[in-house]
Amino acid sequence: MTSVTSPLAGTAIGLAAVPDPVFSGAMVGPGTAIDPVREPAEAVSPVDGVVVSLHPHAYVVVDGEGHGVLTHLGIDTVQLNGEGFELLVNKGDTVTRGQAVIRWNPAAVEAAGKSPICPVVALEATADALTNVVEAGALKAGDALFGWQ
Repeated sequence: MTSVTSPLAGTAIGLAAVPDPVFSGAMVGPGTAIDPVREPAEAVSPVDGVVVSLHPHAYVVVDGEGHGVLTHLGIDTVQLNGEGFELLVNKGDTVTRGQAVIRWNPAAVEAAGKSPICPVVALEATADALTNVVEAGALKAGDALFGWQ
């Protein structure tokens, strides 16, 4: 079983509360979402693995069991064209849980008119494959978000 931890500090809100139908409807996959603390932060890897996809606003890390975890920094943030995001690793890098991947500022995202809400999604998973999904409460980076069987 893979343990997926929070890439950010903030408040767990669950996928249903994400202001985007693709995420709130779990079309990308099951998981949860985080309303991040509004201060400059480093989004960290939620698992040990390899960075298989890396964009300023989102990244996917695949663990040794083949589980891909998407961390999406804000909603519609692709429209910011990378402004306000700093990549700290490269695609193909092996990362450890808690290692910084992207530096960003949720307050700046919000000031630009985008939602800073961050979905954390288990790609190519079914909802019943996840256990102990956290959908409420305060989180620190590294706190448990869900288990993946």
